[in-house]
Amino acid sequence: MREIKVPLPWTAPPLSMNDRGHWASKAQKTRTAREATMWAARTARLPRAVHHVTVQLHYRPRDNRRRDTDNLVATLKPICDALAAGTTKNPGYGMVPDDTPQYMGKPEPIIHPAEKGQPGSLWLTLTIRDEPSGVTTPKGIPDGTPDRRH
Repeated sequence: MREIKVPLPWTAPPLSMNDRGHWASKAQKTRTAREATMWAARTARLPRAVHHVTVQLHYRPRDNRRRDTDNLVATLKPICDALAAGTTKNPGYGMVPDDTPQYMGKPEPIIHPAEKGQPGSLWLTLTIRDEPSGVTTPKGIPDGTPDRRH
């Protein structure tokens, strides 16, 4: 396993669960977040086609007002979509085939205390596992997973 820190280009989260606005405005912000994440992944030269990645979003705000980590999930979603392989309409970076739990872990975002005189910042910590964990049965089904092929 290895851990990589990837800086993101925002001083505040671009999306929030509390956002109320026109759907087209939200769609544009989501598209921009996906594109910015793709550029950050390319700049960091992240590996592609890994077995599993855990994506941890970190946020250090500019001040110490109370904030709710749940609101950061709206920003985390397009980030994870961009890191996965994506679809024909919304292609992704291809770090993992999909952003399902089998390939990607998404723990609750972390909010750090503000640093006086510093602007806010967001970054990712990616924990990459190149090798499958656990024992694999002769049929190729991970141990403990029910066989649904009967």
